[in-house]
Amino acid sequence: MLTSLSIQNVALIDRVQATFAPGLNVLTGETGAGKSIVVDSINFLLGERPARDFIRAGAAFASVEGIVEIDDPQTLAALTELGFDAPDGQLMLERVMQAGGKSTCRINGRTVAVGMLKEVSSYLVDVHGQHEHQSLLNDTKQMQLLDSFCGDELAASKSKLADLLARYRDNGRKLKALTGVGNSRNEQLDYWKHQLQEIEVAALKEGEEETLTARRNRLGALENLSENTRRALSLLYGGAESQYAALDQIGRATAHVTELAKLDPAKEPLVTQLTDAATQLADVAAELRNYIDELDTDPQELDRIELRLDIIYRTQKKHGPTLEAVFKKAAQLTENIHNIENSDEEIARLTAVKRTLTREITAVCDDLSTTRAYHASAISADICNVLRDLGMPAARFEIAVGRKTAFNADGNDQVDFMIAPNPGEPMKPLKRVASGGEMSRIMLAIKTVLADADRIPTVIFDEVDAGISGRTAQQVAEKLAVISRRRQILCITHLPQIAAMADTHFFIEKNTAQTDDGERTITHVDALPPDNIAPELARLTGGAQITEATLHAAQEMKEQANALKERQAC
Repeated sequence: MLTSLSIQNVALIDRVQATFAPGLNVLTGETGAGKSIVVDSINFLLGERPARDFIRAGAAFASVEGIVEIDDPQTLAALTELGFDAPDGQLMLERVMQAGGKSTCRINGRTVAVGMLKEVSSYLVDVHGQHEHQSLLNDTKQMQLLDSFCGDELAASKSKLADLLARYRDNGRKLKALTGVGNSRNEQLDYWKHQLQEIEVAALKEGEEETLTARRNRLGALENLSENTRRALSLLYGGAESQYAALDQIGRATAHVTELAKLDPAKEPLVTQLTDAATQLADVAAELRNYIDELDTDPQELDRIELRLDIIYRTQKKHGPTLEAVFKKAAQLTENIHNIENSDEEIARLTAVKRTLTREITAVCDDLSTTRAYHASAISADICNVLRDLGMPAARFEIAVGRKTAFNADGNDQVDFMIAPNPGEPMKPLKRVASGGEMSRIMLAIKTVLADADRIPTVIFDEVDAGISGRTAQQVAEKLAVISRRRQILCITHLPQIAAMADTHFFIEKNTAQTDDGERTITHVDALPPDNIAPELARLTGGAQITEATLHAAQEMKEQANALKERQAC
């Protein structure tokens, strides 16, 4: 529900902060006091286009903020799908319009497009009256409400339909793959064969790229490898760069130590150690000579490696990007080619499956249509009865369930809320009803009957009492009280019968105030304390002149309204 509304610099409003409560919130005030400004501000917050004079004269901007509390799990899930979480079950909406015409929208502090603001707010607040933000005028919403009223029977059929549609789409994809997509069958086949040939000619192998890359790196360093190997051998065996070879020096050292050991037997182990060292150096030298032989390779080998790596890279780039992806694509191409070359029987089979699925889907759509039509008839009769109570005794309402050629997840029904408000008028779609007062009462009747099916937590009625009085006004008040037990209602009214039913009563008035810019007219919105409610009801009943009689009648009206609400609660 809408718990808080902050309005700044909108028309006659300088700054207003209103805290709304659950149940029925009524807003009253003199004509021209600014009641419509509050509704205009809410519509602006919900994403509607404001009027040209929306921003207060002389102000640089207009701002409207609202906090909405949400406890319905399905609504929270829908908002999550749109990318918005509601911490602690709260969502903050904000919209600011600059004097130049630019507006900024935010949800929980995050800047969003006005279209997203409208989509999010469509789950939260519904405005009925002389404005365009009316969810029940939407064809999709009308079907959703009817389906919610139909219960588990329809839900089971829609679940079955969803499964059939998934199979139907999968079958269609397979059929398209066999008959070609965007090309003739032969052209598609030639294209797949060409791709497969490119992969097969490349003859890619697991680990080949890594092996070739290592070999290429080694060949690239061939000169450096040879140089270091030859120098090492020269130092071990002697050569142009070394006057004293390591192995020769160790041999001489071994002879001297051998002579030493003859004189001092304790040094005999040194002879063994030098002999072992000479053997190890000889092994190293042998391995280096073998390595020199290995380095003397074909000078064209590096070019061949580079060419092969280029083939691997290009194949992976075109059909990969990885070796695994290339192998997977080759397998898929092989399967596609096989299917097309042997597809006549498969096409016939898939076509037969399509016909069978179409029959099954049609049967489920028929069940959906039958269920909807049955419940639509009962709902239509109930709404007509409520309309009679609301002062529209001749109105005819009908939920028309038609059929379309195409089917989707909802079947192939076309649901339209139809109305003929006056005798002699033809039935026409609800969205073509011109009178704001009639529209509000029609919406009130629909809300009364479909209250449990509609999940929007806050409903705003503007001018719901247009053109009614007496017993009809009392019936409207009672219907509003019934709906307010299930959801929050904000209602602008001129009728004391409706105002008396309020759980929270707001009084809207305008007065003059001295500002820095001179004397200005400013609108105020204040919640009436209990002691001030009866005088306001008396004003609505008897005008500006409040007498003891009108005040007593107002107090009695409020007491009767409270008693009626207590009975409804039971």
